[in-house]
Amino acid sequence: MPANSWAENDSYSELEALGSLLSELSEDESELETLQTTSLKTCGEGRRRKAAVVFIVVWSGTIALHLISVGFWLVLGLTTLWGIHTLRLVLARPRTQNAQADYLPSVSLLVAAKNEEAVIGNLVKTLCSLDYPVDRYEVWVIDDNSTDQTPALLEKLQQNYDKLKVLRRGAEASGGKSGALNQVLPLTKGEILAVFDADAQVTPDLLQRVLPLFQKRTVGAVQVRKAIANSHENFWTRGQMAEMAVDSYVQQQRVALGGIGELRGNGQFVRRHALERCGGWNEETITDDLDLTLRLHLDNWEIEFVSYPYVEEEGVTNAIALWHQRNRWAEGGYQRYLDYWRLIIKSRIGAGKKFDLLMFMLIQYIVPIAQVPDFLMAIARNRLPVLTPLTSFTVTIFMIWMFLGLKRIRTLEDKLTWSALFVILLQTLRGTLYMCHWMVVMASTTARMSVRPKRLKWVKTVHQGNN
Repeated sequence: MPANSWAENDSYSELEALGSLLSELSEDESELETLQTTSLKTCGEGRRRKAAVVFIVVWSGTIALHLISVGFWLVLGLTTLWGIHTLRLVLARPRTQNAQADYLPSVSLLVAAKNEEAVIGNLVKTLCSLDYPVDRYEVWVIDDNSTDQTPALLEKLQQNYDKLKVLRRGAEASGGKSGALNQVLPLTKGEILAVFDADAQVTPDLLQRVLPLFQKRTVGAVQVRKAIANSHENFWTRGQMAEMAVDSYVQQQRVALGGIGELRGNGQFVRRHALERCGGWNEETITDDLDLTLRLHLDNWEIEFVSYPYVEEEGVTNAIALWHQRNRWAEGGYQRYLDYWRLIIKSRIGAGKKFDLLMFMLIQYIVPIAQVPDFLMAIARNRLPVLTPLTSFTVTIFMIWMFLGLKRIRTLEDKLTWSALFVILLQTLRGTLYMCHWMVVMASTTARMSVRPKRLKWVKTVHQGNN
């Protein structure tokens, strides 16, 4: 099953800064004020300048660690802080989902689709047949100017499913997936908005299990665990299966500890009121889910995570497609810190969330940037890289998390045997090898963001639908 990525919108001359900013923080002891869109357009140089500053600081700081006598001890101290946080994460007990099953809010299921003739039919049939009161949910598909058979298929599906509603966007429409979701938002009626990719596969009881979590009024969003539908196809899809397992484990533990729960796009549920307070979906970012994650937390909403039921999606099947997809994820994840760093510092989201955010920003983005200067200085000075304690511990802990994540998923689906544990161990080793690509992706992405402007593009993965 071949897979590739291609640019959707190529009309922007360069990557502009965030199109929506959060409202100013209040000066007194009250909570963060309502988050709103202010349409601030500072050009693409804003992000590039910030990325360049971070790049220079990280490189010079890493070089300085090699040159000062206490450099090793500083790294050891940082490793200790990270170690304490990881220990607290492992020991955290996942929350018990005890919401009342008879709480049935109205929900709008949204699918932004562009050239999805291979998969859109199956998804529409599934979403229109969920085990949920028929008068409490609606299905919206936004056809983003498709040039294949998607429009014809949707027209035929509308004749068979009264619940299906279709919004067709013209060639002049902008904003990618975020623009499509924002355009359909005023037409929807649900208290809760659920977003799915066109290749999503869900269980009939999805809404019954997820929506009661919104009975807790502080919950602004819920993310459902993602799984790879074609995980047995090759090395790349098996690696993505392990990647989703470690991601789900870390997500669940972070939420249990009171840290940052994150949205993952496909299978995300958002409270309408929370979304509107945050200004809708951001059309000036290439990862709307990660961007919305920070805005929700800055407005003091909680994001819950659900291990079961899950949503399946197609994994990319070759290295080139993976490279494009992960570069987009890396850039979008990194740019949200560039956009919101002042608000993160000033906001009153709590010390626990701030520390959790700091630790994962360090490990996911800063350390990969520092690997190149650390390696070069190690060669020049004929010594081990100064970040060896931190990187070694991080690789080890992620292997443990991956094993625990795979084990937790296997426990949900089947009985755990010794042979199953051996398989999980092999999956962990293979997944760890696969995850090495992140270091290369992050280092190259941050370097590129620092030295040249990038046009704002929305990149979609071509879905085959033959699993």
